[in-house]
Amino acid sequence: MEKIRFIGGLFALFSVVLGAFASHLFKKLIDESSLQSFEVGIRYLMFHGLALILLSIIPIEGKKVIFRLFTWGSILFSFSIFFLSLQSLIKINLKWLGPITPLGGTLLIIGWIIFTINSLK
Repeated sequence: MEKIRFIGGLFALFSVVLGAFASHLFKKLIDESSLQSFEVGIRYLMFHGLALILLSIIPIEGKKVIFRLFTWGSILFSFSIFFLSLQSLIKINLKWLGPITPLGGTLLIIGWIIFTINSLK
C-alpha cells in the first residue's frame, strides 16, 4: 500500500510543480491551445494521484490491477499531452505520441470500471 500512496503522492507533486511552470513560464512560451492541453494533463495527473492515495487506504478487491491501470494510464495520458504541448519549445516533432494519449485514457477508463465494479462487492 505504501507503493500506491507513494506513486499517488508523486503524481500530485508533479502536477503542482508542472502547474506552476504552466502558469508562470509556459504561459509566455506556448500558444493558448497548447497551454490548455497541458493543463488537462495536469488535472488528470492530480485526479489520479489523489485516486491512488485513496486507493491505498480503502479495502477493495483488485487493488494491484487498479493501481497499475491508474499508474500507466496516467503516465501515458498526461505525459504524452505534456510532450505534445511542449514540442514547439523542444523543437522535436512528437506527433507520433498522439495515439498514446487515447491509449492512456482507455487504461484509466478500464481502471475506473474495475474500481466501480469492485466497490459494489
